[in-house]
Amino acid sequence: MEPGMRIHLPVSVAEGEIKRRYETIPTATLHPNKDEIEYLKRLVIHRDSAILVLNKPPKVPMKGHLPVHNSMDVLAAAALSYGNEEGPKLVHRLDRESSGLILMGRTKESFTRLHWLFTSINLARTTSQTWNKACEAYMQKYWALVIGTPKEREGVISAPISKVLLDDGKAERVILAHPSGIDGAQEAITEYRVMGPTINGCSWIELRPLTGRKHQLRVHCAEALGTPIVGDYRYGWFVHQRWKQNPHPDFEPFTGEPYKLRRPEGLEVQKGSVLSKVPLLHLHCREMVIPNIAKFLSSTGEWHDHGAPWAKEKPSLLRFIAPMSPHMKISWNVMSSYLV
Repeated sequence: MEPGMRIHLPVSVAEGEIKRRYETIPTATLHPNKDEIEYLKRLVIHRDSAILVLNKPPKVPMKGHLPVHNSMDVLAAAALSYGNEEGPKLVHRLDRESSGLILMGRTKESFTRLHWLFTSINLARTTSQTWNKACEAYMQKYWALVIGTPKEREGVISAPISKVLLDDGKAERVILAHPSGIDGAQEAITEYRVMGPTINGCSWIELRPLTGRKHQLRVHCAEALGTPIVGDYRYGWFVHQRWKQNPHPDFEPFTGEPYKLRRPEGLEVQKGSVLSKVPLLHLHCREMVIPNIAKFLSSTGEWHDHGAPWAKEKPSLLRFIAPMSPHMKISWNVMSSYLV
């Protein structure tokens, strides 16, 4: 290279989406490029003075560490400050392979109180009945496509889980805790509901976690219900092998005629869907109801137990619904004729 020489880049490089960063970049010095900022802003579905709500795509890591620098927390903190001195912080997490709603606190006070709520409602309680009532309405609902169908159409899974270390401590796996009790076992409770008939050997189910343990929904589906989530090869590898090898003749519930999957032709987006040889994880955080914390916080961070005087007309609750990622939309379209 010599001074004055020109470098011509193709459009695909100049206007690419988020680029993987292989070199070590300290978080404090990370400056997202224009494409990354625009990409992240398209994920935002709600913004107010206290919180941000994003619809996370699959395969994007949540928390950065030495080998990961394009994670949601690092990029959002650098790109989504919207004029604040500090960027938003993650209130909770989703698995890297999962998609759906994630909540970020824009101030120290909003992050702390919402993090307490996601940990335990008792931690979030105050002397305010209005706030406490809003906290009691908090919930998350996930949609998942599972292999097989649960024996009962709906129910509550109360099965403690534990972590075990593998490969000399280099990896870990979450399992159901033994009834006799294992050190480190954590309470884990999930409500579930089957949303329709079994089609092509799979069922759509709705999951509502009442506790927030790592891999809770994946372990409860695979080990407690015996129906691992499509694309979850960590907890359902052998079931996936049997499912892909064996045909699944299904019948329409009303006519009794053989059910045929509606396979759209010529669609590259089939990659990762149930039509793919190697589907992606079909677990999506679709719905979330949380207290409208901006109603109780002033611009200076002062807390108002009964709501700020200027915010009396604001609702006490916020409800969000996130569209499914493309691979789950395809699976939904080809397998959802008789969902209820």
